Amino acid sequence: MKRTVSLFVAVFMILTLVGCSKYHSKYKAVGFVHSNDLSSAYMNFYTFEGRMVFKLKSSGEGDLKYSAKLESGSATVYYDYLGTKSKLFSVSGGEELASYGGYVDTGTVYIIVETEGECRNGVFQFNLD
Repeated sequence: MKRTVSLFVAVFMILTLVGCSKYHSKYKAVGFVHSNDLSSAYMNFYTFEGRMVFKLKSSGEGDLKYSAKLESGSATVYYDYLGTKSKLFSVSGGEELASYGGYVDTGTVYIIVETEGECRNGVFQFNLD
């Protein structure tokens, strides 16, 4: 009986420790600052290479508001709402943009920033309003 209970507890602990997120961040960065709350996220870096994932919670319908700026390199930003990953925008070195898009309703929204090689001096901001 003790063995069965111990096995059950061990399996339960393993399952609760495993991440349930659909996407995972994986990156190399220098001077990297980021934040993520329920309805907004940002990242600011000196150098960044890889993927950064933000998880937002939408409380009503609307668009994603975003801004991005890169000194060099290129990045593509995707969003996933209701299980469909779609391109939101791309940005290259020397570009700065601010816009909105990616209609969402109530639920979880993933923002995925993926670089193509190393990017320098970048700022990305996302808001759900």
